[in-house]
Amino acid sequence: MRKLVAGLVVLTVVGCATDDAGFDEADELLPGELLGKEDSAGVAGLSATSSYSDTRAWVVENQWEDRDTATARRAGPAWGENSGLNWDEKYARWIGSLQKTASTTSWGDTFQLTTPFGKSLPAPKLDCADVAILLRASFAAWYRLPFYLVGYDGNRRVYFGHFGIRTASGNWSGMPSFATAYRDHSEMAAADYERSWPQDAKLRARGVQTGDDQPFLGEGARTGTYLDEIHLNKRAGHLIRLMLIYLGSANLADSLNTYNLMPEALRTGDVLLFRRARNGSGHTMVIVRANRLEDGQLEAEDVYGNLPPAQPTWQDAAQTKRNFTNDEGGGPTQNSVGETYSHIGGGLKRFRVAKNVGGSWTNSWMAADEASWINDRDYDAIGARPAQFEALLGRVTPAQRRDMLLAIIATKRQHLENYPASCSAREAREAAFRDLCPLMQAEFGMSAAEVDRTYRVFADYVFAELDYLRSKTCCWNRTTPQMARIILDYAQSLQASGCADPVVFKATAGGYRLFADHAAATGRAAEWVAWSEDEACAQRDVTDDTETAHEWTAWCELGSTPVDPGCTEDAFEDNDTRETAHALAAGSVDAATCGGDEDWYSFRADGRALTATVTFDGAAGDLDLEITDAAGAVVGSSNGTGDTETATVTTVSGQTYYVRVYGYRGAEGAYALTLAVG
Repeated sequence: MRKLVAGLVVLTVVGCATDDAGFDEADELLPGELLGKEDSAGVAGLSATSSYSDTRAWVVENQWEDRDTATARRAGPAWGENSGLNWDEKYARWIGSLQKTASTTSWGDTFQLTTPFGKSLPAPKLDCADVAILLRASFAAWYRLPFYLVGYDGNRRVYFGHFGIRTASGNWSGMPSFATAYRDHSEMAAADYERSWPQDAKLRARGVQTGDDQPFLGEGARTGTYLDEIHLNKRAGHLIRLMLIYLGSANLADSLNTYNLMPEALRTGDVLLFRRARNGSGHTMVIVRANRLEDGQLEAEDVYGNLPPAQPTWQDAAQTKRNFTNDEGGGPTQNSVGETYSHIGGGLKRFRVAKNVGGSWTNSWMAADEASWINDRDYDAIGARPAQFEALLGRVTPAQRRDMLLAIIATKRQHLENYPASCSAREAREAAFRDLCPLMQAEFGMSAAEVDRTYRVFADYVFAELDYLRSKTCCWNRTTPQMARIILDYAQSLQASGCADPVVFKATAGGYRLFADHAAATGRAAEWVAWSEDEACAQRDVTDDTETAHEWTAWCELGSTPVDPGCTEDAFEDNDTRETAHALAAGSVDAATCGGDEDWYSFRADGRALTATVTFDGAAGDLDLEITDAAGAVVGSSNGTGDTETATVTTVSGQTYYVRVYGYRGAEGAYALTLAVG
């Protein structure tokens, strides 16, 4: 993934060091080539004997292998006094101690981040690689451990670490002199920072990329504010912010920064990387739980951020197993352009540890991990891992697997309601359907057509899966919930005179004129955002996006819920759009949705949790429910198959939230809507 500002070219910027470096977004640096066996214990980096007195972010006081030094014997947030653990083991303990909690900004679960300073904060909104980088770099900074990651500016290695941001020849591209530009409050007594946490106004004013607001920290808070809240050492906060800007999944796949692991070595704190193409986008998941079961198998859970930035989503053991058995994680099959996944850097990885080797900082591994390392050119061993994880990770019952796949489908639909161009969400939804169909046939006696008839919705056809490497839509991350509504409205309008194959949201004739014209015709031209290259996009000049081969039952063959001519509209009409939503207070109302429309209601929140419940006769028609925030983002939803749908969201006082009630596949009927707070 890449953070990009149009017209900003940072790799060619030269100049003196500055204390400003206020750019929020930039091109990520390139990864290096595979290292192979000659990597041995790592490639030498910068000098370990230089002080870096101007550029350093912190002074190294501990080493990753330490177990019995005075500092190593102290208790921490996830280990007791005299634990006997080294710092890498403590990192794993800390990650394993992060508690699952409901997301404050979207659906699903995320985690609470804890610090050595007694603070506990909701996980920040980040993209996927940035979650892994923030966790590892913050731990190293808190405990003054040697740490660096490497990216490439052309042929030059750029080192981001405790010593600053440097090349072999000196400070890189006007990066800050952290030691002189910013302050380190690490020596403050606990009583003092508990009474008044020191703040860095410059750090708090800065972000990483578009959409990285952190609303739970106050209005206007971005990633810089979050870093300021978790670091007494503001130098480290500024450094990590720049790491998040310039480094991404491709850099984490780089063997200078991580190394491949044997499956049986899996533990908490490791990362699972998907690589779709050698020069394309990727995906990073952090392992937050890894347990050995009684029968010798393993069970794991992971979290992942997203692009645009989102609070990390916590995935259960069934979902995580599915990730580990996906060939995009270094499997033996090929992508659509003929690259073998095992050759392009995906799979289970562990962060390297920086050691002083012969007077140079060298990214190596812990002594105990040497036997767990896989040569990154051992393609057979790398490619075998997805199948090995199928056998190694815990068994999942058919019902658990069905529910897991349906949960993935629902989550990806929700993501598309906010970011309709997301090809990864389309791909993941359809991959879940491809797994669901044989499961339902083998275990529940349902044909593929019956699966589609039961679980498919109209939006699946509109947001059909595209070939990631042949579709320019896949590079477009800045689409919005308002655009999703325009797209679906247009697609629905074409069904008015009879069922037709839904129009797919994709680039046609080089653009998206059908949808933009509909936005203008319905008074929403200002809500349509032009295409932008938001990540590396070799397919930027394609004329027509390419759909993947669809295995579904055609929409018009599914049949839809008939409209009841006797359905009586309620007194709240016309509330068929968000703009015409009917204002409600807490309590219950009786209403009905007729003629295939949908009903919208607004609610002014006071900061307490809001629970919306819709009760109806499911035999007459299946209704669904979602809640959106003032910006139009879906923050809660319920789309089951019973007679009741319920969604609960955490609210911000003074903000308006919108409740949408709609029929599944055109269903209609009477319902009771209850809004409760508390």
